[in-house]
Amino acid sequence: MKEENSTSPEVSYNFLETVVLVTGSGGGIGSSIAAVFSRSGANVALHYNSSREKALHLAEELSPGGKHAAAFQANLCREEEVRQMISRIVSRFGRLDVLVNNAGIFPSAGLLEMKPADWETMIDTNLRSVFLCTQAAGKQMAAQGNGVIINITSIEANHPGAGHAHYSTSKAGVLMLTRASANELGPLGIRVNAIAPGLINRTGLEEAWPEGVASYRKYSPLGTLGEPEDVAHACLFLASPAAKWITGTCLTVDGGISNRPLI
Repeated sequence: MKEENSTSPEVSYNFLETVVLVTGSGGGIGSSIAAVFSRSGANVALHYNSSREKALHLAEELSPGGKHAAAFQANLCREEEVRQMISRIVSRFGRLDVLVNNAGIFPSAGLLEMKPADWETMIDTNLRSVFLCTQAAGKQMAAQGNGVIINITSIEANHPGAGHAHYSTSKAGVLMLTRASANELGPLGIRVNAIAPGLINRTGLEEAWPEGVASYRKYSPLGTLGEPEDVAHACLFLASPAAKWITGTCLTVDGGISNRPLI
């Protein structure tokens, strides 16, 4: 075993016989979330909308032969497609224990130039989808008597960025939906929490936005960008029994930049 694996968080958690749905599993954060749950023993349902080949490849990579990982297609803005996806996952794996609402988009547009269609697409993709998945998965979890829902929001829910009025608003909505859902679903045995990532590294990010990356490194107390695994390991913790008395909260994973003095 490699040295880094001996202290890797997934070694400490046991998700055997647990079924985890990760929406938007084709992206860097989504695929990392799916991978850490898979390495912890979970059966993983990989949601995709249009990236079918990516999802199928990831499923095969995580579980050759498909016994413990499978891909499921759905447009998360459409209620019936979400309902059918949850039904297919339950038919395939027998239950649904953890939902990670990770799917989302991140375009930029100035407030005065933004088209109403841009606003509507953002709210539908980043907020409506979380509502629909939470509702459909929540019904299944309520029938089981337990479950965990984790919503990926953003530090921009509290610290809006330039050109991100629609994005920041959508993520603030996810944050409030998390809190409201925790109140309503807690008596049914379902915990609901959020994770607010800061700037997460991805291929080509530094070349595309060198000034932003440099600024983040300068002002972050830890002096680094986050990695997709940082978000994934936070999901692992919130889904585990170690977090059994945690609900309705948001775990910020940003290297401390939100703690930076404003003046």
